[in-house]
Amino acid sequence: MKQIYFDHNSTTPLDPRVLDAMLPYLKDNYGNASSVHSVGQSARAGLEQSREKLASLLGCRPDELYFTSGATESNNIAIKGVAEALAHKGRHIVTTKTEHQAVLEPCKYLEKHDYEVTYLDADSQGYVDADQLSSSIRPDTILVSIIMANNETGTLQDIAALAKVANERSVYFHTDAVQALGKMPVNLHELGVNLASGSAHKFYGPKGVGFLFAKVGTRFLPHTHGGAHERGKRGGTENVAGAVGMAAALEYSIAELDTVTNHAAILSDKLTRGILATIPDSHLHGDPQRGNQGTMFFTFPGADGEAIILSLDMAGIAVSSGSACTSGATEPSHVLVAMGVPPHEASSAIRFSLGKDHTIEEIDYLLATLPPIVERLRKMSPQYVAK
Repeated sequence: MKQIYFDHNSTTPLDPRVLDAMLPYLKDNYGNASSVHSVGQSARAGLEQSREKLASLLGCRPDELYFTSGATESNNIAIKGVAEALAHKGRHIVTTKTEHQAVLEPCKYLEKHDYEVTYLDADSQGYVDADQLSSSIRPDTILVSIIMANNETGTLQDIAALAKVANERSVYFHTDAVQALGKMPVNLHELGVNLASGSAHKFYGPKGVGFLFAKVGTRFLPHTHGGAHERGKRGGTENVAGAVGMAAALEYSIAELDTVTNHAAILSDKLTRGILATIPDSHLHGDPQRGNQGTMFFTFPGADGEAIILSLDMAGIAVSSGSACTSGATEPSHVLVAMGVPPHEASSAIRFSLGKDHTIEEIDYLLATLPPIVERLRKMSPQYVAK
């Protein structure tokens, strides 16, 4: 049975064209980019060409991009690196309750090391209030970190407006841009951020490679110590093939953006309308008008989210209950809880995240398969009372 994959926010399949771009650096052009001989310098050329391509696509300078193993590492470098570099100025950080764990966990780590973190609330659609951010910034605030597109709800923050609040107070601003890249135009200089994180496998590139953008003049200390790689900011031999693949993947994604976005909007609308029409007491969370196209986060009160996932998987449909990095957790979605959703309802959450190759027929199959599963699970729940 062919598996229908509705979990693209967790990871995307590698675009065959991206693999083609990577193959020369996996086979013949295998040199270490730090080596001075011709084999190494050939790899270095591929690495730097990829950096230049990414910079042109992201609206920044090549020397503002640092290659990493992915967004988790980039977020850790940004948050811990700034915290350590600016500890003499202050030890206060501002973030939100709806961040990815790759931001929340470094913040929790810093709290154990004499830093103070303020976690901003979100409204019922997941938005952060600029006035609340402004009132949270103190003389000892050194960093604000707010996600651009939420990985669970698809909520898109007005990062330019929020970054302006921080900039006016001379506070660094970092954004986890993982779920926005490749899905919408992103110009890092125009956004006004100091730091931004990205990961290739979210836009049809390879796993295990990402980047940290750090605006010229932004101070941060390295997180991984070793050689002088990445201008002394990230020790370790660079993943040349991965960097080449990431640049190619973003280039293809941006070139096809309008077509893919329109396709996602049609399928998302069909799926959303179908679920709300066929499953009583189902709720869509986030902002369907301004949210990230292709991301739909539903709750089905009375039906356990994990049971829904397993039932759909048996029917050949792959979905998730939210972030792949919290899979297996027994706690309900922290994002939904922060948005005011009761924990018992949040535990019924299912995220559908669409890709560029989905078809109407696949949506129809999902809409035919999901309602009886939810109905069966609700009948088994002693707490659920049909409305």
